[in-house]
Amino acid sequence: MIRSMTGYGGAKGNCAGLMLRVEVKSVNNRYFDCAARLPRNLLFAEEALRSKVQERVSRGKLDIFVTLESAASDDVVVRVNEALAGEYRRAVEGVAASFGLESDLTALALCRLPDVMRLEQRDLDADAVTDAITLLADRALEELNAMRLREGQKLAVDIAGRLDTIEALVAEVERRSPETVAEYRARLYKKLYEVLESTTVDEQRILTEAALYADRVAVDEETVRLRSHIAQMRAFLETGSPIGRKMDFLIPEFNREANTIGSKCADSEITKAVIELKSEIEKIREQVQNIE
Repeated sequence: MIRSMTGYGGAKGNCAGLMLRVEVKSVNNRYFDCAARLPRNLLFAEEALRSKVQERVSRGKLDIFVTLESAASDDVVVRVNEALAGEYRRAVEGVAASFGLESDLTALALCRLPDVMRLEQRDLDADAVTDAITLLADRALEELNAMRLREGQKLAVDIAGRLDTIEALVAEVERRSPETVAEYRARLYKKLYEVLESTTVDEQRILTEAALYADRVAVDEETVRLRSHIAQMRAFLETGSPIGRKMDFLIPEFNREANTIGSKCADSEITKAVIELKSEIEKIREQVQNIE
């Protein structure tokens, strides 16, 4: 089955006292583009995370967010910058002495001064945390791909319906094309008869002109190629992702044949069919832009 390039997936779990969440969002893109955002103390897992994403996704713009939601209390260390605290104390006492004030500096007030105290994470087991993040990423990607698959099925149904419409329009062009030659021959005969009046009309000349006209407006080659493109597109829909680039390559071929038919035929019915044909091709092109 084909997959869309738009989706979302998320997973969370606990590892070594850390509550981690991994979220993956994807939108359509011509190539594979992956941006990972991790907390500074978890950057060691970025390469493994990207590798995991590339295993599961081949095309699209993906944003992966790793969030550290909470940590166990025994994994947090309180650090006191004693040298800085001493400087603050001496400065406060110096001000008090200079202005004849009483110093009422307390330990709590000193600790509240900027950069005296800070929280630090204990050293993490990089391998264990990396494994946990990639496992959560795998679960998030599974959810993402399930969503992409559901949307891809809808795209496939829509494209298949439009291919049926295109095939019907091609059949209409094939039916109408010989009729335009017969009508041209009848008009030519009528004009020559009116001009020459009673003079005998050269039937061979009319046949020759009609044959030249038929060769000029023949669209057999174009309709055969269009049917071939339709068959290829249907085969892609059955093959499954990744086929977005192949389908994207085929769309200009559809347009090329439709444009050639339109330039060859001046018949109003065929022109109308070509306009509808190009409209359906454009709608398929828009849908293909979101297929992996």
